[in-house]
Amino acid sequence: MDRLVLLVSTGVARGLVIALFALSLVIIWRAARIVNFAQAAMAVVAVYVAFAVEAATGSYVLAVLAALVTGALLGAWVERGLMRRVSGRTPLPGMIVAIGLVMVLQSVLGILFGPKHRPMTPVFAETPLSVGGVPVLSRYDLFVLVVALVVVAGLGLLFNRSTLGLQLRASATAPEVSRLLGVRVPRMVTIGWMLSCAVAALAVLLLVPTELGLNAHSADVLFVHAFTVAVLGGLDSPVGALLGGVVVGVIVSLVTGYASAGLAPLAVLALLTVVLLVRPGGIFAPKEARTA
Repeated sequence: MDRLVLLVSTGVARGLVIALFALSLVIIWRAARIVNFAQAAMAVVAVYVAFAVEAATGSYVLAVLAALVTGALLGAWVERGLMRRVSGRTPLPGMIVAIGLVMVLQSVLGILFGPKHRPMTPVFAETPLSVGGVPVLSRYDLFVLVVALVVVAGLGLLFNRSTLGLQLRASATAPEVSRLLGVRVPRMVTIGWMLSCAVAALAVLLLVPTELGLNAHSADVLFVHAFTVAVLGGLDSPVGALLGGVVVGVIVSLVTGYASAGLAPLAVLALLTVVLLVRPGGIFAPKEARTA
């Protein structure tokens, strides 16, 4: 029982990181109607900058800020320098460009830093805390949980309670009507990319200290899990990304703890297959998305 509680609690913390990354995919889909397959590689670049800032200053806060700023700037550069020049009639050209960008970024990181994993020390201890003699979350897991919940709540308020959020949603769903209403659609798309990449960078920064370390492929598995979560919940549903991330995180934790880490991707794939057979548009997708 103690082991079950520990695995579920750590799975929730890990699932919120997956949910954060899935939210970044939802944001970019809402803003530009594209699945950014380069999201993980771009986030890793931002985390390398954060790693350098922390090594130079010893400040974790500055490292977080560096990751957010770098992610946002990289998102703006990719949108304005690459994606804006690609035909938007279908999503395929943008996806191909994104896949090419993954190869370029990972190759450059491999050349500059090599294949070796660079350890990043967690800002808090990873030793599980005990509640009534039962091991639960570590201090770092609690930190991740709080940060993830704050970001999720902030994004919810942004998209549902702010003018900017409404403009971002309108620009993605009805760009021509939005232009007639005075919304600067290209600017909204750029902001969507910046916000999406900043959130992805934060998710990877939270994940790396609990993994083997930082290298060019540190976020590959996270992207697979987050993409699965985004599809499960529906690419238009932040709530689906949040709940799906927690579910996938707990499943991965339980399968890894009771079976083996090698079976975890198969469990996630099985869940994805079942959901796609039952609700191809995602569990929380609007009715229009399910019937399309």
